[in-house]
Amino acid sequence: MPLKWVFHWQPNAGTTVNSQMLTEVSQCAESINGVKEGRWKATLTFYKPMFRDQAVPAEYPRDFLGISLPEQPNRYYFIIRSQKIVLEADSSIQMIMEKLQSYKSRVSLTFEGFQYQLGDFQLRVGKVAPSASENLRGIVLEVEYLPLSSMEKSRQILDGFVEIWQEAMSKRSLPGHFMHIEPNFAEFGLSDHYTSQHTAVQYATVMAQLISAVQTAQAKVAWWE
Repeated sequence: MPLKWVFHWQPNAGTTVNSQMLTEVSQCAESINGVKEGRWKATLTFYKPMFRDQAVPAEYPRDFLGISLPEQPNRYYFIIRSQKIVLEADSSIQMIMEKLQSYKSRVSLTFEGFQYQLGDFQLRVGKVAPSASENLRGIVLEVEYLPLSSMEKSRQILDGFVEIWQEAMSKRSLPGHFMHIEPNFAEFGLSDHYTSQHTAVQYATVMAQLISAVQTAQAKVAWWE
């Protein structure tokens, strides 16, 4: 599978994301000759256990994330960040979980927007919003290098592309910048060969960063609304 890096928008202190910023980022992709190819959508769900006495057995995780990715519509990914576990399952697992009622979806986030083709690269620019509302809570950027699946072999090429992207973004004088925080994939048992599980772990990291950034200005619960 082609390697990708997932970035999140880090607003400057005292600022928040808005739809105009999202428009500017999309225009930036077009300004470097990105060809718009259509829409994309991923969904991240935060699960909590459903125990009547609220006493969670030690062998049960206290929470975990579930992620659906556009490139793997028939698969579903689970991340237990506290135990550094990532799992891949058939997408029907979501129906099974609803019937078992051992864990409940607390909140879902939608990542969606447009994708662009630039030679050997594919970009996805998208907004982050709670699934139950249109309130913009963040911006994400995927940079995918199509010819290679080795993270080490692709690193220098991706670094070079990101430099070009950041230079193009700097001309727009937006109050913030894109950040890429690479997880320690080895902790999750993942190798140098890139897979969709690597993407799922990156989205879990992005979600944690988005919440952390907003917590400095407002309460965690309000962020989801």
